[in-house]
Amino acid sequence: MGNGNAAVTIITPTYNRAGHLNKLYRSLQRQTVRDFEWLIVDDGSTDQTKQTVQDFCAQGQVVIRYLLRENGGKHRALNTGISMIDAELTFIVDSDDYLPDDAVETILAYHAKYKGREGLCGYSFLRCYPDGKVNTAYFKQDEEISTYRDVRINGGIGGDKAEVFYTRILKQFPFPEHEGERFLPEDLVWMQMSGPYQMVHVNKCIYIGEYLEGGLTNSGRAMKMHSPRGMQQRSLVYLHDDGVCLKVQVKMTLLYIIYGGFAGTPAGRLYGETPRKLLFILFLLPGRLLYHKWKKENERK
Repeated sequence: MGNGNAAVTIITPTYNRAGHLNKLYRSLQRQTVRDFEWLIVDDGSTDQTKQTVQDFCAQGQVVIRYLLRENGGKHRALNTGISMIDAELTFIVDSDDYLPDDAVETILAYHAKYKGREGLCGYSFLRCYPDGKVNTAYFKQDEEISTYRDVRINGGIGGDKAEVFYTRILKQFPFPEHEGERFLPEDLVWMQMSGPYQMVHVNKCIYIGEYLEGGLTNSGRAMKMHSPRGMQQRSLVYLHDDGVCLKVQVKMTLLYIIYGGFAGTPAGRLYGETPRKLLFILFLLPGRLLYHKWKKENERK
């Protein structure tokens, strides 16, 4: 079933997480405001995911849409799902995680306050751990209206937050897809939005994440090394942004060189495509050394 009139679509890309979906489902049942639909994009699961979702649907308590697609990675599942969303707001929630009871109510309250403001692409809320501790850090200023780049990247706030985007804008920035690669960091797209659009940064938790063994967050460097063209492109997005601070430009130059190595991109082409020529020259040798170090470490695993 579906609800084209919902204010919020909660989109969950999932792969072989049938045993974990129930916690998220129960948290959706408990929402104090029910103006949402749950769009589950099954990325080719081979477990009982489809049957589990059918059982949820049969209960008739949450508006659910289920899409099954060939396995291709979270970013492809998101592209598939986002293209089918009609709701005004899109909230990406991983299958391992769940929501506080007032998450949707909170989202809609802030949206009512700010939706008339020009130049916004959405809202960034806090993620918490199950014990209530905030993931990484609070925002330095509650309800600060600024770019993802300035608040999160230049502001040094790492970790994960809970982003809720205006669907019409999110659709304008699909995740790039590279053949044979199954991983792409979401910040590549968040950075592309940053500049044209700002976000409202809210010090309220609307998302609880546990970071399970085997989840995307825990898969680490090896997963990125198997998707080097996407990682190389991600670095370029940062390097093309003149507003990114020097410290991050240096980091992204190193990663650009490292993943360029894993992608087999010639140094001449890497040099030609980066706008940070001087940084590239300065860090080419350290970047190559790190590439060989990472490669050896990966081969030993």
